[in-house]
Amino acid sequence: MEIGVVSLGCPKNLVDSEVMMGLIRERQWTITNDPTHADVIIVNTCGFIESAKTESINTILQMAEYKKDDPHRKLIVTGCLGQRYADELFADLPEVDAIIGTECYDQIGTVIDRVEKGERFTLLKPPQKYTQKARRVLTTPQYTAYLKIAEGCNNRCSYCAIPKIRGPYRSRPYEEVLQEARDLVSQGVRELILVAQDTTQYGIDLYHKLRLADLLRDLNTIPDLKWIRILYCYPDSFTDELIETMAQCDKVCHYVDLPLQHASNSLLHTMHRRDTREQVEELLAKLRKRMPDICLRTTFIVGFPGETDGQFQELLDFVRKERFQCAGVFPYSQEDGTEAGAMPNQIPDEVKQDRYHALMSLQAEISEEIQQEREGKVLEVLIEGKDEEDPNLALGRSYAEAPDIDGKIYVEEAADLKAGDFVKVRISQGFTYEAVGQIVKE
Repeated sequence: MEIGVVSLGCPKNLVDSEVMMGLIRERQWTITNDPTHADVIIVNTCGFIESAKTESINTILQMAEYKKDDPHRKLIVTGCLGQRYADELFADLPEVDAIIGTECYDQIGTVIDRVEKGERFTLLKPPQKYTQKARRVLTTPQYTAYLKIAEGCNNRCSYCAIPKIRGPYRSRPYEEVLQEARDLVSQGVRELILVAQDTTQYGIDLYHKLRLADLLRDLNTIPDLKWIRILYCYPDSFTDELIETMAQCDKVCHYVDLPLQHASNSLLHTMHRRDTREQVEELLAKLRKRMPDICLRTTFIVGFPGETDGQFQELLDFVRKERFQCAGVFPYSQEDGTEAGAMPNQIPDEVKQDRYHALMSLQAEISEEIQQEREGKVLEVLIEGKDEEDPNLALGRSYAEAPDIDGKIYVEEAADLKAGDFVKVRISQGFTYEAVGQIVKE
């Protein structure tokens, strides 16, 4: 039997898809990228914001079209959208054979057996302890893998539905995380990217203390591992110990992804964020003092309910002052079942768009200036492939670029390089999101 898997949304969702594919392979079924060959198609959905929901629904409908060619073909929906709207989707999409929630990935083999027998059903479970021992099928390049260290979230930000969808924060057992890291490196992975809804909270529930710093120190001792990268850090649990550990561990990239969302204290309070602008500025100063080469990326929400022109100006002033290398900007998305979704003073879409473009324009200027400041510097670059039109031009990333979300470094006269190589590159030109450089001969 051939099984097709379509994974939508964030890297955390991608890990869940890879776990399902590992379980599928254990059953001796074949994984295919071609839906026309698939006996069963699985769509692992995202339900974070409205645009993600729309993409998920469109993808489900697109995959349902393949059932018209083969009435025996089955369609299974998993992930956040399935968890959150199982009953509505089941009623509105008769083309879907099964909908399973985010706690049921380990049962994907049984689910496939049931739909093959002609059953149509939903399967949801309450939050479980987070453990993941199946051997994943990596969909990332061989040299890079995501390492998911926790599930769920306790932050309860007023705009976010993730705690309702994924449940409370549950750290994965420490030794299990370390063992998977070792296994991944033994398979050829050189860059591990730690992910969770909030990586900095790792350990607090299982061990009653924050253990991300401990984890980094132990990961740093794995032979053949080159880079350790951390995503989704929250400022209120970014401790001095964590800063010191990042500075001391030579494999930990001096790269921090720190979703801040805003700079107005009154709006941060309404968002239920646990930090103030002043606390964030203090943290940023500490990071820069201890690691002068630190790359800081963040995300902001514009058009949150009640956001005034003055509060938006505060955000612009903050971004201008702090000069982040990269910042993602999102117009506020009004989500069902969230506190912010029911707030008065919702901002008109045209105002959200104006603020989005204003902040993105400012950030583009800052990003370009920072890229130009790299000119003349020598960076270690991980080669990811070649330009489609010029085989002498390689594409890569330094410690300051995470895959899929940040820009690329283009390496000239690189015909002999292959994906997975690490090479020293001197930057000759910086652009807004990309840079160009040449190999430094050793």
